[in-house]
Amino acid sequence: MNCRSPYFLHRHFERILDALPDGLFITDTSGTTLRVNRMYEQLTGLKQEEVQGKNVRALVEEGVFDQVLNPGIVRTGKPATHVQKLQNGKKLVLSGFPVFDENGELCLVVTFVRDITLLTQMNEQMAEQRQLIDQINDQLAYMTHEQAKLPEPVYAGPAMGEVVSLLQRFAVTDATVLILGETGVGKDVFARLTHGLSARRDKILLKVDCGGISETLTESEIFGYMPGAFTGASNKGKAGYFEIADGGTIFLDEVGELPLSMQTRLLRVLQDGEIMRVGGSSPRKVDVRVIAATNRNLAENVEAGTFRRDLYYRLNVATVQIPPLRERAEDVRPLAEHFLRQYATKYRKSMAFMDVTLDMMSRYAWPGNVRELQNMVHSLVITLKGPMISPRDLPVQISGVNPGDSCYTDEILSVRRPLKDIMAEVERDFLLKAIEVHGSVQKVAELFRINRSTVFRKIQGTRRTSD
Repeated sequence: MNCRSPYFLHRHFERILDALPDGLFITDTSGTTLRVNRMYEQLTGLKQEEVQGKNVRALVEEGVFDQVLNPGIVRTGKPATHVQKLQNGKKLVLSGFPVFDENGELCLVVTFVRDITLLTQMNEQMAEQRQLIDQINDQLAYMTHEQAKLPEPVYAGPAMGEVVSLLQRFAVTDATVLILGETGVGKDVFARLTHGLSARRDKILLKVDCGGISETLTESEIFGYMPGAFTGASNKGKAGYFEIADGGTIFLDEVGELPLSMQTRLLRVLQDGEIMRVGGSSPRKVDVRVIAATNRNLAENVEAGTFRRDLYYRLNVATVQIPPLRERAEDVRPLAEHFLRQYATKYRKSMAFMDVTLDMMSRYAWPGNVRELQNMVHSLVITLKGPMISPRDLPVQISGVNPGDSCYTDEILSVRRPLKDIMAEVERDFLLKAIEVHGSVQKVAELFRINRSTVFRKIQGTRRTSD
């Protein structure tokens, strides 16, 4: 038989349809199903005899699938594409085309069907992988940032030496550490020190400000949530802080601010090493070391009923108290000079404190602790031209000197001393600091238009009557 004859093609028409790699669904203009091919049966699990002769609208009403193209294509006479979901959850992409007869009248709608379930799953998996990669990148960025600024505690007195020694002993264990101290004493510095000395130092240290998270969001932020757990929740869910910090350390700053409901969930983490996402039905294991800090008296809060007793006992395993700055005046000078170097380098300035200025700062009570000191030094570097920072440059509550005063107060310069001794001391302090800033006696001599021998004599504390 001639393979080119129309009769031959008509005879093998159904085999041709079954040979197509895509599913095929053919309907007339009323929406009645005329023919589906073998690939359609394989993709959907629907047999020819189950759908043939049935209207596509009736199939939708029966829940066989949720979308059809026939009515829209018949109405517009134009091709259309849509995603269709089957009763079994499988997703198909439909591409429908109108077929016209010799008179130009629409007579059939031919729909090609492809399974995109696997493609959708792959896209979802890729989205999850991207989310995981972003999470890892966030961890790496956080770790890099934290490690880059990991500070060495700055102190001179024995009180802080005891604190550092204690934290060094705590760090090598995996015990929960509780850091107590007033606001501004630098609890976060010592939390980072503890992590940096631990076996987890190459893992993430994640700081969580327990007082800075909205109470309505605290639970989902700290413990994460499942897809669609609440209105506005991501349909992919979200990992909480404990999952992000898995393998590393989580620093719960101001842990005393946690509401009682969250204290219960935190206790479960400390006891069992498990978290439960919001909307979840099964716990997830996490391996996280906890460092907590607070400016509250937790023992008093326990008695007042605002902090769980059992959680307090769990936290109060390795406890250290950071003394306020007013109790360690010997640390003011090294801290002030540390912050001055930090900000002078940042703003490319050459500045130094006069000794009398540092002495005055050491006598101040610093109610805002180290944070107040740091902010004050930052302000001085920004506002002053330098190079020397005198008592007059300090805030009035520290110096006792108002900007309009023409001389230092008795707090600045001691009475009962000869004026020449006072002036010699001021000159010596000034020149020593100037040499420190400019690097050489020669440079200072040129800058202030005096002989090098005069500079040496003044910093050694000797004078000649001719000066």
